[in-house]
Amino acid sequence: ASATNRSVFTLTMLGSGSAGNSALVATDHCRVLIDGGLSARQIVVRLEQCGLTPAQLDGVLLTHEHGDHVCGLEVLCRKFHVPIYCNRLTAEAIRCWSGSLGEHKNWRLFQTGADFTICDIHVQTFSVPHDAVDPVGYAFHSGESALGFITDLGYATKMVVERLRKVHTLVIETNHDEKMLQADPHRPWPVKQRIQSRHGHLSNAAAATVIEQLLAGKLERVVLGHLSRDCNTPELAAGAIRAMLAQRGRSEIEVHCAAQSQISVRFTIGQTKGRAFQPTFDSIFFETTPVPGHAIRAA
Repeated sequence: ASATNRSVFTLTMLGSGSAGNSALVATDHCRVLIDGGLSARQIVVRLEQCGLTPAQLDGVLLTHEHGDHVCGLEVLCRKFHVPIYCNRLTAEAIRCWSGSLGEHKNWRLFQTGADFTICDIHVQTFSVPHDAVDPVGYAFHSGESALGFITDLGYATKMVVERLRKVHTLVIETNHDEKMLQADPHRPWPVKQRIQSRHGHLSNAAAATVIEQLLAGKLERVVLGHLSRDCNTPELAAGAIRAMLAQRGRSEIEVHCAAQSQISVRFTIGQTKGRAFQPTFDSIFFETTPVPGHAIRAA
């Protein structure tokens, strides 16, 4: 492909932490949000800092239905009609608490595990263990470059690790420092148990173990997200990861911490050559009809 055909594949964390999560994945031809857990106003402001308006978005991809990942969607999608990509159970769960989003006409529902393409970004979806109805992680591919995105999971299954083996940049949650969580006076014991459970959140040490399993692949950068306001610090999170990398002789791998209150730098994952990755059609399951207004099906 000619140089003019090339497109830069980038990631910008708009905000990440206990109070809300959203990220922008983009090429020259495609712009998608991962989650909309900031206020709609903050999403607009932070997109402006990236040189974009919500009307330029090609979609919002949801990891799960918890408020710190979807609270800005109602206003954002009412004003801008952005397509929402998620699985059916997540859509139904959101529909239960948000009447107006139930009327949203631009749902793109996929089956967890499906692959599909938005413009020139190929999206792989996979299940992650978390206390939501059907939570997912993502691997994004554009050209020869790949980005993994996993936040809100109690542990990384073998399948999760397998899906991330080819990523160059990994966004992973480092939710809590185990000692700080245990000492926290504000969280009752059942809440601490939930956070530490196999359907809760990754600790710094657990995230380091996941990253360690990916060192034989193409990993060049990790971006740490979803840090607890009370039970972690950027220094502890990054320190745990850097200590493991130093022990394994891989200190060249970049380690960054996403902030709650401001956007990150724009991370360049790679360049595409203008060749869209086309999915196999038997793996895709899109529905564009509005989500029915019935309750979540019992498990």
